Amino acid sequence: MKLKRSITIAGKIYCVTGLCIGGSSNALEIGGVSQEVIKNPITKEPYIPGSSLKGKMRSELEKRYGSKKWNKSEMGKMVLESEEREPCGCGNKDCLVCSVFGAHKKQNAKSAPTRIIVRDAMLSEESKEMIKSLPLANRSYVERKVENIIKRDIGTADSPRTIERVPAGMSFDFEIILKIFEGDEEGKMLAFVKEGLEAVESSYLGGSGSRGSGQVRFDYDIVGYEDAENGQPVSGEA
Repeated sequence: MKLKRSITIAGKIYCVTGLCIGGSSNALEIGGVSQEVIKNPITKEPYIPGSSLKGKMRSELEKRYGSKKWNKSEMGKMVLESEEREPCGCGNKDCLVCSVFGAHKKQNAKSAPTRIIVRDAMLSEESKEMIKSLPLANRSYVERKVENIIKRDIGTADSPRTIERVPAGMSFDFEIILKIFEGDEEGKMLAFVKEGLEAVESSYLGGSGSRGSGQVRFDYDIVGYEDAENGQPVSGEA
């Protein structure tokens, strides 16, 4: 399959509410943080892994269009069945989920190759300057939020835990590369990626979304169409 062009989508991810995305703390301590925000080990600045954004886009789109996989029937034939527990692995050429994001556990699928590359989203210069402008004692890239379980019979809090979040108002620079191959419906694939971003806005990114974290807003443009043969910019209508 011959690569036709690459489309670059770039912009910012704005944290409307605190963003809780990352791994667990290195050590369990009484009164310590139970979940830390993922950070650059050198600069200690938080970032959004490309895998997290890509996975959330895919998950939300599969909620809208369904997920399928091939299974063997009693007659020994392969049949396409709905799948709710895992990402779509049907691998059909007409499946936008498999074409854009890749067929789950099926490297040689008819829909291959994967069309989308999602870069890690780094903290924006605006957010860095915002932190630098604060008094030294208040400078931090993260906030700590305490969550509790409420005992319904007596109305008191129980089992408190502390999580880290990127504060509301911070922003990250993101970039998505969409590869268009000969035979692809470019407009449909590009619209599908945009729908994925809109779906994340309507849901949440990261953890604790049902408890208020992870509401984000995307502000982006199509910043480049590059011809695969000569590497030169081309018109989006070409």
